[in-house]
Amino acid sequence: MNLSVIVPVFNEVSTITEILDRVRATGLPIELIVVDDGSTDGTREVLKRETAKIDHLLLQERNRGKGAALKAGFAVATGDVLIIQDADLEYDPADYPDLLGPIEKANADLVLGSRLSGAKPQRAYYYWHYVGNRLITFIARVLYNTTLSDIYTCYKVFKREQLVGLDVKSDGFEFDAEFLAILLKRNLVVYEVPISYYGRSYGEGKKIKWYHTGLVIWNLVKYRFV
Repeated sequence: MNLSVIVPVFNEVSTITEILDRVRATGLPIELIVVDDGSTDGTREVLKRETAKIDHLLLQERNRGKGAALKAGFAVATGDVLIIQDADLEYDPADYPDLLGPIEKANADLVLGSRLSGAKPQRAYYYWHYVGNRLITFIARVLYNTTLSDIYTCYKVFKREQLVGLDVKSDGFEFDAEFLAILLKRNLVVYEVPISYYGRSYGEGKKIKWYHTGLVIWNLVKYRFV
């Protein structure tokens, strides 16, 4: 199995070196693709020093959003299977073997890592963040007839063939909702596995704000009926 890991990055100077090291420490044969989305805090300079660890370094001219960075990464990925990896330290690449398991053993098309299973270490995080996630996930479950528990997880692992015909319009945080909505309509073999979650506080890192929830819900509804 050839594996591509796509890492969208924006202003993560304090964590980017460690996440690159953690990805490489998995020992898996990985095509590592890093897309810097117009960082201004020195992240870009660090990445240029770490090119020996990176197979493809893409530098966006300006900040366009996580979705735009991921689409740029998808365009150069050559692996049979792709993994989305955030550049902070909230998600641990040590979970890759578990995430890949359903693809290797059950021929899954898409695997999501769930932070809400309680089976692995989970940092307690904000109640209203939890409520927003549960609301979005509930709407997705109803609209797409699925039992997924955590659709806004970073960890999405999928076969490269799912990129064929994938026309995601969103460039920002709502990318995740549109991306999943399109895939869930394809009647794929979908699995969910528990993952560790080392969440940061609002002061420590970027979080989806309350006003993003409306955009996410709109995308879920819109793509259910188009």
